[in-house]
Amino acid sequence: MNKVLGLFGGDKWIWTVIILLSVFSILAVYSSTGTLAYKYQHGDTTYYLLRHFTLLFVGFLVLFFTHRLPYIFFKKIARIAMYLTIPLLLYTLTKGASLNEASRWIVLPGTGLSFQTSDLAKLTLVLFIARHLTNNQEQIKDFKIGYRPIITWILVVTGLIFLANFSTAAMLFLISIVMLFIGRVRVRYIAATLFAGLALLVMGYFIAPHFAEYGRVGTWMNRVERFLGDEQEEDDGNFQAEQSQIAIVKGGFLGKGPGNSEQRNFLPHPYSDFIFAIITEEYGLWGALSIIILYLVLFYRVGVIVRNSKSSFGSYVAVGIGLSLTIQAFINMGVAVGIFPVTGQTLPLVSMGGTSIFFTSAALGILLSISRYTIEKTNSNE
Repeated sequence: MNKVLGLFGGDKWIWTVIILLSVFSILAVYSSTGTLAYKYQHGDTTYYLLRHFTLLFVGFLVLFFTHRLPYIFFKKIARIAMYLTIPLLLYTLTKGASLNEASRWIVLPGTGLSFQTSDLAKLTLVLFIARHLTNNQEQIKDFKIGYRPIITWILVVTGLIFLANFSTAAMLFLISIVMLFIGRVRVRYIAATLFAGLALLVMGYFIAPHFAEYGRVGTWMNRVERFLGDEQEEDDGNFQAEQSQIAIVKGGFLGKGPGNSEQRNFLPHPYSDFIFAIITEEYGLWGALSIIILYLVLFYRVGVIVRNSKSSFGSYVAVGIGLSLTIQAFINMGVAVGIFPVTGQTLPLVSMGGTSIFFTSAALGILLSISRYTIEKTNSNE
């Protein structure tokens, strides 16, 4: 038994968070997919449960395999992964599956799974930035060597994502900037980039009405205006946000109990974008706080890994992955309670999904690999 447990290395608290989030995920997905089951599977409510359980199991295998690899391996493949990611993002924009005028997915032939290339891009860019910061630390304050090359890659990747998914691009850009700041890039370079980006956003806000009929521009405008409180016709975004908040209010302190959600029958995506609302409705305030605490524990343990790591690359990767998972989680929960406009961000390791589960698992596996190496090295020195 001890030999089997010994195969699971790394931070035990992170393993605990992963297991608990997976349990919440199975319960919430099973409860929230009833409408899907009756619409597409002739009322077979176990279909999506088994499908989601299978995806989580495969994700666990990905996580286990990844965490057994030396994390330095990912530094070696970061450049190759980036060279593959850019063409995939371009292909997604031009040939990808479209939903709501946004091309975000590549459908994997014969599997029925949709591959969201931005999930790959998020992990790849974190690894690539960490590699650059590590390899160029002595010249990191030099504009031509330390800043210009990496900010170019960041702008290319986030720019390609931005055209179909503004929230993911903005989140990834913010994480990248934080990593550069931690990596000791000159603050004035970062500040100039942020100022330029803010100026473009302000300019875009005033120009956008003239291009509202093109692509995602109209959708972005509606979401911003709705969030700012401008009166307009009832639309899908309004409906989702209102139903989500109704679910949260109905949950109260103790919740309605597992499987007793009412708003799952009204929310268009209760199993993905608004799964936090379903959890809150069924498990109440305590269920919501449990989810929040689990992500905070994850972020805290990332801090412990960074503090104990003797590797610059490992520290940078841990920061990037930790920020990526926790920021995405809190954006998802913020949308559910009305703090943020509707973004389409899922709840990592909880929402029903396909390849997004695999990339989240891979990211957590890399995090555990860094932790495992740090613990083993510490023990060997004692």
